[in-house]
Amino acid sequence: MTEKEFLDVFPRASEIKVAWGDMDALQHVNNTMYFKYFEIARIDFFTQAGIFKRLESEKTGPVLADNFAKYLRPVTYPDTLLVGVSVSDIGETGFMTHYSVFSKAQQSLVTVGKAKVVMFDFNNMQKAPLDSTLLDFLHANEKR
Repeated sequence: MTEKEFLDVFPRASEIKVAWGDMDALQHVNNTMYFKYFEIARIDFFTQAGIFKRLESEKTGPVLADNFAKYLRPVTYPDTLLVGVSVSDIGETGFMTHYSVFSKAQQSLVTVGKAKVVMFDFNNMQKAPLDSTLLDFLHANEKR
């Protein structure tokens, strides 16, 4: 897969520069850093969806129910990563996010991951339904 092909699939991909400190003693990006990269892309994605407006007004927002990564190739400094997000399994109160991490230096997919996201009402401490605006955004970004 080329960078252009990746961006055709994920036009909203987040660009993340690998920092020297992201690497571990084995001189590749530490496995835990990918969850930070997923978070950066997820927050970008949620910002585009307008999800934080509901958090401010209703104290209802996203929480993670689980998180998973599969490492395909090691990444080293210097590199710039593109992290694409798509969704699936859209339900009444949650959905699955999928992450694809592309290395510009390697011109290759290096990591994939997923996380279950649930909308949560922090006032009542319970799951909350997805609103229609968010549902429309999620369906437009559904994994194919």
